[in-house]
Amino acid sequence: MVAVGWHTGVVDVTGEVVIDTGVIRENTAALRERAGPAEVMAVVKADGYGHGMVEAARAALSGGAGWLGVTTVGEAVALREAGIGGRVLCLLDDPEARHGEAISRRVDLGVGSGVTLRRVIAAAREAGRAARVHLKADTGMSRGGATAVDWPGLVDAALAAQAEGCLEVVGLWSHMACADMPGHPSIMAQLSAFRDAVELAEKAGVRPEVRHLANTPATLTLPETWFDLVRPGGGIYGLCTLPGGPPEWLRGAMTARTRLVQVKRVPAGSGVSYGHRYTTARETTLGLVPVGYSEGLPRAASGRAQVFTGGRRWGISGTVCMNQFVIDLGDAPAGTGDEVTLFGPGDDGEPTAQEWAEALGTISYEIVTGFGCRWPKSYR
Repeated sequence: MVAVGWHTGVVDVTGEVVIDTGVIRENTAALRERAGPAEVMAVVKADGYGHGMVEAARAALSGGAGWLGVTTVGEAVALREAGIGGRVLCLLDDPEARHGEAISRRVDLGVGSGVTLRRVIAAAREAGRAARVHLKADTGMSRGGATAVDWPGLVDAALAAQAEGCLEVVGLWSHMACADMPGHPSIMAQLSAFRDAVELAEKAGVRPEVRHLANTPATLTLPETWFDLVRPGGGIYGLCTLPGGPPEWLRGAMTARTRLVQVKRVPAGSGVSYGHRYTTARETTLGLVPVGYSEGLPRAASGRAQVFTGGRRWGISGTVCMNQFVIDLGDAPAGTGDEVTLFGPGDDGEPTAQEWAEALGTISYEIVTGFGCRWPKSYR
């Protein structure tokens, strides 16, 4: 199989992830309708959350997204080289980034520190073109962005560079820490801090095109955070970190599937896989699935996650190995080559990425990127 897309880290896997780009388009359109009149920035970082960055970007744009969000300049350049125009924002404040290349390709830059701002200004002078900058305030996540103490200085320095013609301050933004924890006190505290940061910047003379704060959970539940632009990442792929996962009107776009490579009968009392953490209760059929932790299947899935084959679900029996795991099929008919679905949208009864996440005590984003960034992709 040949991997499609920009990401080049695909490993040799007896299986594939199938991406439904129509679902990405429909999810984006649904989020666009929900958040209107705010625009939608579809976040396609990390190879489109494992769905393929270029393909996800095209699908999201066709669904009404007006912006694309990436982490690095390299990702932004890959979009441009794929022929994707429009507004693209590099979200990561990286002082060592290739700012000049971003500026020359009309890629917006997130800036949340003085050191990055100075490097962007220098790159803009060298490029002979004003950089498009979104100033980031740290409103309480304590990750990227300028603190309340540093914010006035960052704003003043950016405005001075704007007066010189080196940059345009086109955005003011921040990121939420607990939007997927309904009722958490930090939500309103961050919203208030962001409003204060925007007010200070605008009083100083900033006239942003967009102010943006909302991620997927906030887009779904907190309309007061929408401002001019929302930034759904997981949502466009049918994922969400809110308790219980996404609403029904967002559908999963990724299906991970492989096949059985061996089927055999074993007697009752047979120990299965490393450590014999599973023992057959009776004579039964075991199916061997050629995927393990080397291919991105968490070892923690041992005895916890389910897969789908032969029209029903089966638990993973025993320890997940480096390149394979076993399922106990009882007396069900099965044969070598039968398709095994690890997760999908759930339309046929297969587990979803959300169910895998809940079984493993993680989030669905980790599940899809773990497979999608490493497995061959096909599209429909």
